[in-house]
Parts: sequence; C-alpha cells; structure tokens
Amino acid sequence: MEKLAQIGILSLGGAFGVNARYWLGLWVNRWASPQFPLATFLINVTGSFAIGFLATLLAHRLPHPHLRLLVVTGFLGGYTTYSTFAYDGLTLWERGERGASLFYTAATLVVGFLAVTLGVALARELTLPRAERAARVQAPERARRVATDEDGGNS
Repeated sequence: MEKLAQIGILSLGGAFGVNARYWLGLWVNRWASPQFPLATFLINVTGSFAIGFLATLLAHRLPHPHLRLLVVTGFLGGYTTYSTFAYDGLTLWERGERGASLFYTAATLVVGFLAVTLGVALARELTLPRAERAARVQAPERARRVATDEDGGNS
C-alpha cells in the first residue's frame, strides 16, 4: 500500500509542477521577446532556487517524508529537471568533490547539447519526405561526377 501512496503523491506533485511550468511559460511568453527563451530560463532559475531552499528546509524540519516526495521530487521534478541537475552539482561541490562537480556540470551541458543536436538531426532525417531524402543521397554522387568531368577525369 505504501508504494501506491508514493505513486499517487509523486503523480500529484508532478501534475502540479507540469502545469505550473506550462502556464508560467505561456504567461512569460506573452510579453517576452521570442529571441531568447526567457520562460525556460526563469523556470530553470526559479526551480533551482526552490530545490535548494526546499531540500534544505525540509531536511532540517523533518516533516513527513511524503512532503519531500510531493514537493521536491514530484512538483519540482515536473516543473524542471534542471533544478535537480544544479542541486546535484552543488552537492558534489559541497562534499569536497570539486573535480566530480565540475566534470558532472560540464559533461551534462556538453553531452546534453550533443544529445539534443543528435536527436534533432535524426528526427529531421526521419521526417524528410522520400523525394528529399533521395535527392540528398543523389546530390553527393552528382557533385562527384561533375568534379570528375571538370578536371577531365584526372581525380
């Protein structure tokens, strides 16, 4: 029964967090410039502040363990996972694991950026119409033939 309660608490917190992120994002984007992802930035920063504040406060106040599950893991997990990333990096730093903290932070940013780039490239490739995909495959072959014809076949 305890596992079912945990699932319900996480789900409830996550539902509120996701809705907070969505509606706050819509509100910010109503007045912010589309040139900079201000809504995402604000959500990540406020989520980072909230996880630092709440994780520390709840660790000292020792309320019911379900409260931390509801607020920190559920709500903030639905609101932003960046807050968890920032908190984990700080936790490593404060434990004296400076190298691990710097590696974790840099690797998360770099590998995350590479992963999203790869995901976008793959999705774009998979969603290209067949004709465009075929044209892409044929274009390098055509360019090679043209280059060979221009230098008299001496390449």
